[in-house]
Amino acid sequence: MARPQEAAQPEHIRGVVNYLREDTEAPASYGGLSQKEADRKRTGNYESHTVTIHNARLLAGGLSLEREGFVLVRHDTQMKDFYDQDEVRTVYYKETEELVKKTSGAKRVVVFDHTLRSGDEATREAKQVGGPVRGAHNDYTDWSGPQRVRDILPDEAEELLKGRFGVIQTWRPINRPVIRDPLAICDAGSTGMEGAIPTARIYPDRRGETLHYTFNPKHYWYYFPHMERHEAVVFKTFESEKDGRARWTLHCAFDDPDTPPDAPPRESIEMRTLAFF
Repeated sequence: MARPQEAAQPEHIRGVVNYLREDTEAPASYGGLSQKEADRKRTGNYESHTVTIHNARLLAGGLSLEREGFVLVRHDTQMKDFYDQDEVRTVYYKETEELVKKTSGAKRVVVFDHTLRSGDEATREAKQVGGPVRGAHNDYTDWSGPQRVRDILPDEAEELLKGRFGVIQTWRPINRPVIRDPLAICDAGSTGMEGAIPTARIYPDRRGETLHYTFNPKHYWYYFPHMERHEAVVFKTFESEKDGRARWTLHCAFDDPDTPPDAPPRESIEMRTLAFF
């Protein structure tokens, strides 16, 4: 039997993506809380749009971190249990640093954060992890990207900010292939700032800012069907250069209408890094 990614896949599907409504109240999301508490406190009004989402596996070799803003790579890992926070920090942080260096060409990479997600409520409560994020968003803005450098590397920040840097993230399944709630990611060249709304990201000890978007039919969405544990998407969520290269990538979980009813819940990890060139 063919493995999932080897089976015949459509060129595109129609999936549901959630966007901010144009008449939304001031949006804000919350970190450092349980999923239930974060959901209760979140503000902002969203609406669902059915959009075309293209199968990026059909052109995976032609994608560029500098043009579309994301690439798919094979990435074997020594990790045994991604829910083991100590193992993630001692094993996977180093693996991610090397992956981002190799993929982006950065001279220095600092892993500063990670988020585990599960589509299963019982797992979220037991492991204290988040759920799939369905609102179309980018994790950083022109303010919060540089601010993370100041937060993470305060003694070096002002000197580092004189050069080119980015926030580059990775995303991968941690157990079974992802069939339910896959990751959609938008071609950076189709995004721009039209419809972008800065959104407060509030933690118990600090305040950040993300970009959420209102609907734009120009957005060109992709996904990688049935990603497996040995695969990772590497993508930009901030770029300091404003010379036409990809600066960030809108992304979110989405509902695939072809998902079998017995498909297992999604389990994934995303890593956040500062990359200096």
